[in-house]
Amino acid sequence: MTTMIAASSIVKANLPCSSRISSCSDFTSGHSWRPLEAAKHYRAHGVRSLRITCAATKTAKSPAEEEWKIKRQLLLEKRVRSVDVKEALRLQKENSFVILDVRPEAEFKQAHPPGAVNVQIYRLIKEWTAWDIARRAAFAFFGIFAGTEENPEFIKSVEEKLGKDAKIIVACSAGGTMKPTLNLPDGKQSRSLIAAYLLVLDGYKNVFHLEGGLYQWFKEDLPAEAEEED
Repeated sequence: MTTMIAASSIVKANLPCSSRISSCSDFTSGHSWRPLEAAKHYRAHGVRSLRITCAATKTAKSPAEEEWKIKRQLLLEKRVRSVDVKEALRLQKENSFVILDVRPEAEFKQAHPPGAVNVQIYRLIKEWTAWDIARRAAFAFFGIFAGTEENPEFIKSVEEKLGKDAKIIVACSAGGTMKPTLNLPDGKQSRSLIAAYLLVLDGYKNVFHLEGGLYQWFKEDLPAEAEEED
């Protein structure tokens, strides 16, 4: 089956991006965007322009793809606390907290807080199944040629580096927030908040979240270091 979709219509519709097919930046949606579902939607509205021919199907929803409202509710129930960058630095120095940087490895190597541990929650798409090819095509349509997917080894990698009794501050680029605002009554989802949710589900008890993200950390000129390229 061939369906025609207009690029302008996709952009104007502001389709929510999937946590499994996000770009390198933090995303705010907990919903999934599926190319074939988008095709059906736009066909129903008589839109014609982009050709999609792949009949790939998506795997079942993972915990990371759970709705943001549900994630936020659990984080609040488990009393996951958000801290600003200066408080995070103090906790790291005085209370043996570990900053868990969940950004891509390349970003981590460019600059990160001293002593931070890196486990990326999203990675470049690796496989070549029909679904992965469809996702690559969807990314390429929007000019993104380094699409990412959820890292299936995230929790396993964290467990190898940090015990369940570790005191963790989860950090990403933007940070996100659980605080409600007029425009965002449920706050704003981010990679670090998704990672905190996965850690809580896995039994970690001392999980904090870096409000403002590492963007704010670097902006306030707090200690940072880089790693030399191999």
